[in-house]
Amino acid sequence: MLKFLRKVVMHTWFRLSRGATLGVRILAIDDQGRVCLVRHTYLPGWHLPGGGVERGEHALDAAIKEAREEAGLIIRPEDLRLMSIHTNFAYFKGDHVLLYRANAWTIETTDRAHEIAEHGFFSITDLPPGTTASTQRRLAEAQGGPSLLTW
Repeated sequence: MLKFLRKVVMHTWFRLSRGATLGVRILAIDDQGRVCLVRHTYLPGWHLPGGGVERGEHALDAAIKEAREEAGLIIRPEDLRLMSIHTNFAYFKGDHVLLYRANAWTIETTDRAHEIAEHGFFSITDLPPGTTASTQRRLAEAQGGPSLLTW
């Protein structure tokens, strides 16, 4: 119940304090065909690492920061490429998400952010139960499947 209330309060605060919101997600697929996913403490399911872009923060910097905080991926700016822009109107009518593809990274083995329950690399053909529909759509698109405008 506490997690649900926290989610409602944070989403309400973000919506009231911003006319539009911007988020980033990072698609990192290793040479074994495994994708990096995270499971949050406050949201159900497995997601691509990512988060909100703060006021005054460059989206590329936010992607680098979130990848490190959530999954321990150390990514240089030149190793990120913007793949697509999506809307996520499930909570806010002005929410937009930038999807970056990481071409290279190193892994930091320190503890993850307190909001991350688990993280890891998973086979694209055998995703963990609870992988969100939006994550599955992004993976299909990255493999040449149809592109959708919604997150």
